Amino acid sequence: MPALRTRSGGRASRRALRAAPNVAMLPGLKNTLPWCEIMDGSQVERIDAASMDILENVGVVFRDDIALADWNAAGAKVDDDTVYLDRGLVRELIATIPSDFTYHARDPRKNVRLGGRHSIFVPMTGAPYLRDLDDVRRNPTLDDLAMFHKLSHMMPSLHSSAHHIVEPYDHPISQRHLRITYSSMKHSDKTFMGMTTSPRNAEDVLDMCAILFGADFMEDHPVTTGNCNGNSPLVWDETMLGAMRAFSKRNQPVLCSPFVLGGANTPASVAASVAQLNAEALSALAYTQVIRRGCPAIYGHYLSTVSMKSGAPMAGTPEISMMNFMIGQMARFYGVPWRTSNTLGGAKTFDAQAGYESATTLSAVMHAGANYIWHSAGWNEAGMHCSTAKFIVDAEQCAMAYRMAEGVNWDDFDTALAAVPDVGPGGHYLGHPHTQENFQTAFFMPELFDNNSIEQWQAEGGKEITERALTHARSLLASYEEPTLEAGVNEALLEYIARREREIPAADALNQTY
Repeated sequence: MPALRTRSGGRASRRALRAAPNVAMLPGLKNTLPWCEIMDGSQVERIDAASMDILENVGVVFRDDIALADWNAAGAKVDDDTVYLDRGLVRELIATIPSDFTYHARDPRKNVRLGGRHSIFVPMTGAPYLRDLDDVRRNPTLDDLAMFHKLSHMMPSLHSSAHHIVEPYDHPISQRHLRITYSSMKHSDKTFMGMTTSPRNAEDVLDMCAILFGADFMEDHPVTTGNCNGNSPLVWDETMLGAMRAFSKRNQPVLCSPFVLGGANTPASVAASVAQLNAEALSALAYTQVIRRGCPAIYGHYLSTVSMKSGAPMAGTPEISMMNFMIGQMARFYGVPWRTSNTLGGAKTFDAQAGYESATTLSAVMHAGANYIWHSAGWNEAGMHCSTAKFIVDAEQCAMAYRMAEGVNWDDFDTALAAVPDVGPGGHYLGHPHTQENFQTAFFMPELFDNNSIEQWQAEGGKEITERALTHARSLLASYEEPTLEAGVNEALLEYIARREREIPAADALNQTY
């Protein structure tokens, strides 16, 4: 009897294993697709020359006394708050940025390389609303943020978690960065993003990273990512520059990201917009090397064009794809990793518009050769909400893009070809041994797209993609297993948060002082 019970338990365990969702993270992506390069060499040089002319003759405003003093010491011309950057100085500085580096995760098996052909998918951040598990649009809470961090942890194609995927409104703004960072660390063991909402907040995040990874380890190992947005046209402000210093001083990479609204804060021209954006990105990239030579930095941007009907930002337009292709060429020209935004859209629900806009952008991003592929899951309504359903489907779309970017597998070509004479004219391959051995891996099989007959689809309830995705999200969350933090580290993080929450007054304003 004991032996029979053991066999029965074994079968049950195997059935449960087969039914369990696959949440193992895919290795960092090595994109083998040919890059789509729409500029010839002379046009790349023309953009470079135009950007350098802007830096030398128009200048960039740095609204920060420390940055102005740094630039003055570095040999730049500083006039009031405008910095005029000699192209020779810019080239000298950006030449010291690493062309690639490795992110180190809490679980070392989830370390990922970035740069060259090595890329990662990162979920969206910054949504003031969400569409929840019931597809209701509402204000998020800390529990909602934790849900998205858990889903990020469980989606194989996502190589990183993020920080405030949604804004947790149930916590004071001044202290929110602490709880957001802890949620990133607690609910996933992948690499993650760090808050840059103020210089002091950035320092808190890096102190918490030092508790998790060790301050000495961080001196030589990137473990998190900061994002610093520029104020286009041609302005970097005190908040972003202070956060940039915090990250770069501790050898942690920052995304140097002009915020482009084409036609509004850049010229109404694709090529001229890229020239301005390139100048803005280069000015920030160069400043990271003034702060600390050799620290990692990423050529960033946020791209949108503006509707001339309403002034609203648009996504998925042909011009955004063209700009991605061009920016990819410029980043490679300078030999630095680059970031772009993925699966963007302005649709108000997870509808056909959302799908078309996101798929258009995803395809362009993959062929542009982007490295840090941000906003890869959940983005909708121009970033105003993170859709739980779209988060799940976007992540599967990224898995499909990952499969495409791996390229054709030639390992079994001869074995597969040998099946042709076995089957012969008029036969089928479904029962052939080669098919039986390879049916699970030969072709990507989406979990969320329904390819059954309409009769079977109707018999199973006629569920559309949103309902299927939300059902899948609930299933994932029901099976979530927390990657437990080491007890001493967890206690130290909680003690740090408690101390900083005592020191920082609870207020609906950023912590700039405490």
